[in-house]
Amino acid sequence: MTVVERMLLRDKGKRRQDFTREEFLQEVWKWKNEKGGEIYHQLRRLGASLDWSRACFTMDPGFSRAVTEAFVRLCDSGLIYRSEGMVNWSCALESAISDIEVDSKELSGPTMLSVPGYEQQVEFGTMLTFAYPLEGCNGEVAVSTTRPETMLGDVAVAVHPDDPRYQAVHGKQCLHPFTNRLLPIITDTMVDMELGTGAVKVTPAHDHSDFLLSQRHSLPRLTVIGEDGMMTPLCGHWLEGVKRFDARQLVTDALAERKLLRDKKDHAMTLPICSRSGDIIEPLLKKQWFVHCQEMAQKAVQAVEDGQLEIIPHYYSKTWKNWLSNISDWCISRQLWWGHQIPAYRVELANSTDKQEEHWVWGRSEDEARQRAAVKYGVKPEDISLTQDSDVLDTWFSSGLFPFAMLGWPQQTTDLQRFYPNNILETGSDLIFFWVARMVMLGTELTGQLPFKQVLLHSLVRDKHGRKMSKSLGNVIDPLDVIHGVSLERLQEKVKEGNLDPREQMVAMEAQRKDFPKGIPQCGTDALRFALCSHKMQGEDISLSISQVLSCRHFCNKMWQTLRFTLGVLGDSTTAVGALEETTPLSSMDRWVCSRLYSTVAQCEHSFEAYELHTVTSALYSFWVHSLCDVYLECVKPVLVQQDDTEHSSRGRQVASSSVLYHCVSVSLALLSPFMPFLTEELWQRLQPFRPGAAAPMSLCLQPYPRSSQLAHWHFPEEERDFLLVQEVIRVARSLRAQCGMTKEKPAMWAVCSPSQAQTLLHFGSAVWTLSRISSLHIYCPQAGEGVLSVSSTPPPEGSLVGVVDHTCQLHLHVQNGMRVDKQIAQLTQRRVKLLPKLEEILCRMQSPHYMSKVPAQVRQQMDSKMSAVQQELKNIEDQLKLLQETQTTE
Repeated sequence: MTVVERMLLRDKGKRRQDFTREEFLQEVWKWKNEKGGEIYHQLRRLGASLDWSRACFTMDPGFSRAVTEAFVRLCDSGLIYRSEGMVNWSCALESAISDIEVDSKELSGPTMLSVPGYEQQVEFGTMLTFAYPLEGCNGEVAVSTTRPETMLGDVAVAVHPDDPRYQAVHGKQCLHPFTNRLLPIITDTMVDMELGTGAVKVTPAHDHSDFLLSQRHSLPRLTVIGEDGMMTPLCGHWLEGVKRFDARQLVTDALAERKLLRDKKDHAMTLPICSRSGDIIEPLLKKQWFVHCQEMAQKAVQAVEDGQLEIIPHYYSKTWKNWLSNISDWCISRQLWWGHQIPAYRVELANSTDKQEEHWVWGRSEDEARQRAAVKYGVKPEDISLTQDSDVLDTWFSSGLFPFAMLGWPQQTTDLQRFYPNNILETGSDLIFFWVARMVMLGTELTGQLPFKQVLLHSLVRDKHGRKMSKSLGNVIDPLDVIHGVSLERLQEKVKEGNLDPREQMVAMEAQRKDFPKGIPQCGTDALRFALCSHKMQGEDISLSISQVLSCRHFCNKMWQTLRFTLGVLGDSTTAVGALEETTPLSSMDRWVCSRLYSTVAQCEHSFEAYELHTVTSALYSFWVHSLCDVYLECVKPVLVQQDDTEHSSRGRQVASSSVLYHCVSVSLALLSPFMPFLTEELWQRLQPFRPGAAAPMSLCLQPYPRSSQLAHWHFPEEERDFLLVQEVIRVARSLRAQCGMTKEKPAMWAVCSPSQAQTLLHFGSAVWTLSRISSLHIYCPQAGEGVLSVSSTPPPEGSLVGVVDHTCQLHLHVQNGMRVDKQIAQLTQRRVKLLPKLEEILCRMQSPHYMSKVPAQVRQQMDSKMSAVQQELKNIEDQLKLLQETQTTE
């Protein structure tokens, strides 16, 4: 509704009050019909798999009937009541708002802030001290306040009964300098003696704490700031109709003129701000409809403690308990025109003489309310005049009914019986109190059942700088702009088309120029989905940058390239691909990649159950890029591209590897389908001509999701464990080649290792050879007896470049002629500089007083191994530096 009001003010120069209620609601419905489907459109383009036939709107007739029914039932049970109470009032909206719609802004001192309706910024973060003269004597009592404009509504001064400074003034009175009203000096233990002067001005109609004081001490309540933020006639002609923050300065000046101003100093404070309008909250005393929450809240707390309701992440359970255990009654009246009008009616009896007392009834219709009133007051229905409350219900009241109202409640529909209670609610962590708590309380009260068994709270998506997305900052990212791409010019046009005032427009456009100097490149739906799911959703807020989405787009390109290669391999094959359950990997690399796929599926199963989508996407990305592409395809390319006239044994391995490749790609596409529905569908369909067995289903999304039990025959844990050594050998070998500056040469390499490591390297010899890009691999095992292993009997040649894999395995790279000695010396020196602090840190930890007694044996063993490896690498570096320096001298 706020958006519509801003639009009407911009386009027509009219405020809501310039229309009749019916005219304004027509404008809102017009806007809703034009813009309301925008989110649905975004969800469709993002590929959301939803039952669109069940889409509903809280203002739909059926839902509105459920809202009325809920209000009537809660009134009948005494949980909804009408009372005068302190509410959070937004002068910009001219409406009460909920406690949880109030943002707290921490100020460390004087701060200038923009306030709706004020051309100039307003200062906050100061405390003013002024004096109230004592009646009948020359003394005074000084009070401190951050809101001097409210002193026109002061009705008393409160001090702590034990404060020695004010013992002599207990029971005396002060004289108000502007109204000549006498203010009693009362004592109350709630007064903080350390704050300000220790004496507190009491303004019951504009402060929550003062309102409680007025109840205990039977004080009057004077409203001096109206609903529109203007000072009321009670303030006198000099202030009547003046804006509240303009009145602040006038009151300060008037106090100074009367020589009553004592001090003004910086003051750290918390400022309440309306999350909807950005206005400064004004506490006001009003008669409103409230919901008793304590009993319902306790049931909601108990549901979590008993395990009936699970909140994920679990640390929110403590937040849940703390908030609900200290909940206040919920004000559900809103002085707006858009929403469900409260089904309560003010009763006027024909013969009643008391026009001040309010009489209220409620009903599902005006006729029902009239009948209720006739029974309640013992009069004829025709002697009753009813006026429906013009207020509407808080939007979270109707939203809190959503889990069951959207299924047809209060009627016992088939959908309600089948789908209620729901299994899980997934929503933003910022809605835990706005929405989740309301749904649990109202659902339990009105249906007797919890509305769901689990609540999954995801993090908030912020911009790359960690800022909350806000139109005034210009950092709100439309998902369609990321999918299709957008120019900077178009982004700037969107800001101008919005409802921002000129100052906010300038801020927003400048932010866009900094963040998107060339606009947003086209990234595609799947890249955006994968990027969002790659963040940890159960934890800190997500800082999303377009560069992350672009990285996922590159992954999409990698998938295309992989499938293109796979189709080329399958298209050249004369033998059909075997079924998954019949495919047996033959080579060590086939067995390794099959086992990696099994482990990936198992990890996906576990992470999906824990709702850790970022772990799933990480596992899938790692398998496709690092295992399938970087390792497996590089190793088996020579086998897969062999011609048909190869020998029978090689031909058999080619067929087996082709089947392994097909199933690795096919299963991976199925695993990725929930995150990348469009790309995986396209690629999967291209694989279908090679699918073994029966015809494929129409769509990948109709396929069962892969399960680890289907791949149990592909689990080879010893291959996965052994290949970790192979990968480390390859990493060190490549690092040595880079140090030598050998980008194209293929040097010979010796691996000096233990017998078990030698066996592993022999087993995966082709992978080491291929991925290390070496001309020959010599495995030298000093501990093995002669003829025990097929290893080299020749030790590494002198002058080889040495790299440490671990304390039992070293690599020796034969130095090629023409290597740049000076460059190598510089690189080794730099490596030594990095290793020395690392060794010093390890030694420091090992030499600590309680190292042997407090550090577990397993950890000490790891530290010993790490220290040995670092010491060995440093020794090798020293030896190499000595050799290189001798070579340099000889040259």
